[in-house]
Amino acid sequence: MDDLTGKCALVTGGSRGIGRAICLALAAAGVDVAVNYRERKSDAEAVAAEIRARGRRAVALAADVALEEEVKRLAAAVESALGPIDILVNNAGVAWPVTLETLDTRVWNDTIAINLNSAFLMTQAVLPGMRARRWGRIVNISSTAAQVGGIVGPHYAASKAGMIGMTHGYASLLAGEGITANVVAPAMIDTDMIRSNERARPERIPLGRFGRVEEVADAVLMLARNGYITGQTINVNGGFYMS
Repeated sequence: MDDLTGKCALVTGGSRGIGRAICLALAAAGVDVAVNYRERKSDAEAVAAEIRARGRRAVALAADVALEEEVKRLAAAVESALGPIDILVNNAGVAWPVTLETLDTRVWNDTIAINLNSAFLMTQAVLPGMRARRWGRIVNISSTAAQVGGIVGPHYAASKAGMIGMTHGYASLLAGEGITANVVAPAMIDTDMIRSNERARPERIPLGRFGRVEEVADAVLMLARNGYITGQTINVNGGFYMS
């Protein structure tokens, strides 16, 4: 397992929930962390402060990662503040529950842009540096919805399934360059997103409870440390989907 001390990570959507837990787990492993946010400045700055209190460098940076120019600006800002990006965690996402009758092209396009296009744009932005250094870790936060359809809607399932296919593509092309690309696919993790969805009930999970954000962060940390796992989907779902 690789020693991550002194590595630099960028976590999109890192201000709360799963993103926050990932930021803190990476920091505990010795990683300097850039906490990306779009709107929740105070939350992101609190996460960065907690990381610095643990002895690692951290910065909170605003950017809408669905927009290419903002992605380029974000990547440059991270490198200026913390150095080259070694670990990218594409966690930013939205889950807008809709019915089939209310699903329209606006919801579809916005979901694809925020959940899937952002991961592509961020990956393209950090890859030149990773390839030059011949070391990198890309972890995409998908969802069990990609495998079973889920409780949000086809737009969400499609965006998360696209992340898995995209990860396979990067993993196969980068396998000889010291760069891994993997997916973590959670189901019903105890976050604001789940608590706001009335269809999310713990009894739907075979283990009988919602997952904890720290359990997802553990999987991300394992993938960041392991250089022999690539192109895989790690399911953190309480048995909701078994592969």
